[in-house]
Parts: sequence; structure tokens; C-alpha cells
Amino acid sequence: MSWVSYIKGFRSYLQLERSLSGNSVDAYEHDIEKLHQFVQTLSQPIGPDKMTLQHLQDFLKWINELGMGSRSQARVLSGIKSFYKYLLLENVVTDDPTTLLEGPKLGRKLPDFLTVDEINTIIATIDLSKPEGERNKAMLETLYSSGLRVSELVGLKKSNLHPEIGLLRVVGKGNKERLVPIGSVAIKQIGIYENGYRNHLQIKPGNEDFLFLNRRGAKLTRVMVFTIIKDLVVRAGIKKNISPHTFRHSFATHLIEGGADLRAVQEMLGHESITTTEIYTHLDREYLRSAILQFHPRK
Repeated sequence: MSWVSYIKGFRSYLQLERSLSGNSVDAYEHDIEKLHQFVQTLSQPIGPDKMTLQHLQDFLKWINELGMGSRSQARVLSGIKSFYKYLLLENVVTDDPTTLLEGPKLGRKLPDFLTVDEINTIIATIDLSKPEGERNKAMLETLYSSGLRVSELVGLKKSNLHPEIGLLRVVGKGNKERLVPIGSVAIKQIGIYENGYRNHLQIKPGNEDFLFLNRRGAKLTRVMVFTIIKDLVVRAGIKKNISPHTFRHSFATHLIEGGADLRAVQEMLGHESITTTEIYTHLDREYLRSAILQFHPRK
């Protein structure tokens, strides 16, 4: 089989067996195509079943020399490891050449997050005299209250909102569902938005169950949410690089600073691994100091 056939089979495996999103599948496929490009530069091109650890080490050196950053290299390496897991399952290879393959050493990058005062300032900047103002306020309150990804926010359905018990049913990465709490402030604002803005829209067929709609009655796009937040941040005079995901980071950070259990935060965020959630333990020094003074036996 050719590289093209193996890559096509890998794509089907990611879609059908691992149930990854279209964006994730495209990213993995792009990683393997990079490896294929490297193979074509060799004096004697080989198939994926003939690749050795040395070949893969040479590939990592090649993408480094092309100017690819450390984080991008690490992501490509992750894609290649998944590719060889697939080839093992298909009995294309009997040994995994990526087992001893090491990527670039990465420092842990701490995500930007907002203080409670900054979140309040951004929300207070929303112009509630405009028809879409109540919608925008409801969106930001929901983002911060439940720690949603922007894709989960725009895909949120009315039928998955359960205000009577303070929960949302969210469809996350890989179409995995989870229940997340939503606070009373966000629930109240959603009600104001529905009664004052949403109920007066002419909703496009097929969009009836989506909670957040644009003025044409269609589901909001991710780009639109980014644009709304960027504009509010500028008007609020906040200089940080803020995106919808920053509200998710802030949600997690504030929970952990308040003493929430890391496993509970992991569950609410929909992280498969606890190590992903641990990045939010970048607590301020005063908080750490007070925690030590409170709990250490030899304080």
C-alpha cells in the first residue's frame, strides 16, 4: 500500500473508532503528510512499515531546521505516535518505532486568565441598550459560570439547559457528553435574553433548539463570539490577550484558588487527563502561603 492509502485508513480510524472532531482529524492527517514529505526527500523513499527510530529522529531534526517551533514539533510527534498505534492495530508493523522517540523539552505554558474584577469590568462594558446586549451578557455569564469551550457554547441547546437543577448537558470533544453546573446569575441572564431578544427573532429552520442565535435567527459562529469578546476587551481597556477560552481558564483558576478539588474541576472541564487540569494550579503566592499556614502540621 502507498502512503496515501495508509493516511486515508488512518483518517477513517480517527473518525470512526476514536470519534475525533473534524478539526482534530485534519490536524493528525496534516502531521502524517509532513512525515510523508520528509520521506520523499530521502535518496530511497520508504513506506511507513520500513521507518526506523533513526528515520523519525532525522524527521524531527528536519522539521526543526524548517523553523517549526517546539510546541508544533511536540504536536506533530503526538500525531505520529497515534499513526503508529493505528499501524500496529492493523498489523502493518510489528514494532512501534516511536516508542523511544523523544520530542523537544517544553516548559509548561500557563494560560492567561482574568481576575474577578476584570470579568466584571468586561461584562459591565456590554451595551444593554442594543438588542443583542442581553444575549452577549448571557453568553459571557455562561462561559464563566460553566467553563465551556467556545464550540460548546455555540452548540448549546435549549433542551440541554436544566435551570431547575442548575445543570447544563454539554457535548464536548469527541461528541462526549458531560453535565456541568451553571450558576443562578447565568441562569437569570439566560432567561432575560430569551424573553427579551430571542423570543422576538424569526428563527431559521433547523436552529430552533440552539440557545444563542444571531440577529438573522441562526446559530452563532465561533468567530462571532471571538469578535464580540475582542471588542468588549478593547472597550474595557484590558491589555491582556483575551479570547473566549480565557473565560474557561478563569473559571478553572478561580475554582482551584477557592479550594475546589482538582478531580471535580477535571470533570467539569471535560479533560480526559488530570495532568491537563493541573496547569490551572498556577495559584498566586499569597494563596499558597495562606494554604500552607492553614494546613501544614509545622506551620
